Amino acid sequence: MNEVETERLILRMWNDDDVDALFRSYGDPEVMKWIGSGEPVTKEVTADAIDRMRRHWEEHGYGMWAVVEKSSGDLIGRIGLMYHKDWPVGDHKIEVGWTLQRSAWGRGLATEGARAALDHGFDRLHLERIISITSEDNLASRRVMEKCGLSHRGRARWRGHDVIWYAIDRARRRAVSEQARSA
Repeated sequence: MNEVETERLILRMWNDDDVDALFRSYGDPEVMKWIGSGEPVTKEVTADAIDRMRRHWEEHGYGMWAVVEKSSGDLIGRIGLMYHKDWPVGDHKIEVGWTLQRSAWGRGLATEGARAALDHGFDRLHLERIISITSEDNLASRRVMEKCGLSHRGRARWRGHDVIWYAIDRARRRAVSEQARSA
């Protein structure tokens, strides 16, 4: 399943010409303060990131999608699942994550895409638990996690940073999905 459609988004595989569009996020200091070293990166590093996301799909059968907003046709970031073999807490090492350009912030698009990624992880990949990782002061990402039904599980030191992590199990996801459908 290489493409997923939601009400407002198309989650698709990466193309060679996606570098400039993803660079609108990766080159923005406000976006990147929450990612990796906290600094914006070059177009070359952005192109390498796209290559890594493609390889992740090839190696694992899932990964980060390019996110296209249906109304504009613009690529606005990335959303999906990533395997972190170096995650230090527990046996569950698949994370749902997102990075959207600032123009997409505050509109519920990260939540919409993350829910689709969670559905993919539980329904297609039959995962038992999916985690999500952020810095403690990234309140926007924490809200997305909570809206998706993930609950705070603890703190960890990972890749040289103090982080907090959330998780959702298959049974909890089913309950959250049923609640959303009946609302």
